Amino acid sequence: MTREEVAIICKAMSDTNRLRIIEILTQGEKCGCHLLEELQVTQPTLSHHMKVLSDCGLVSSYKDGRWQHYSINCEKFKEYKAYIAAITCCSDVLKDNDLGSCCGTK
Repeated sequence: MTREEVAIICKAMSDTNRLRIIEILTQGEKCGCHLLEELQVTQPTLSHHMKVLSDCGLVSSYKDGRWQHYSINCEKFKEYKAYIAAITCCSDVLKDNDLGSCCGTK
């Protein structure tokens, strides 16, 4: 995953409603109608949030009748999590190498 992809995902997840959507979708696929009830937002607002999450690749969707169904794109989400998990504090890296405090000073 590139830095640019991570930055786009971070920007997409910087909204509390979108974070809530991701939390809801971790429980499994949801219909747009369920998300509307849960978030208490208008349909155009939900559509905007879902477009942002879909455009960055975190969410997949398909249409069934008049409703969209959404789910997390697990592969993309795992790549994002791995990238973030690999970022560590200087002191954590040095502790792992038994060099003492951050930046090699004691």
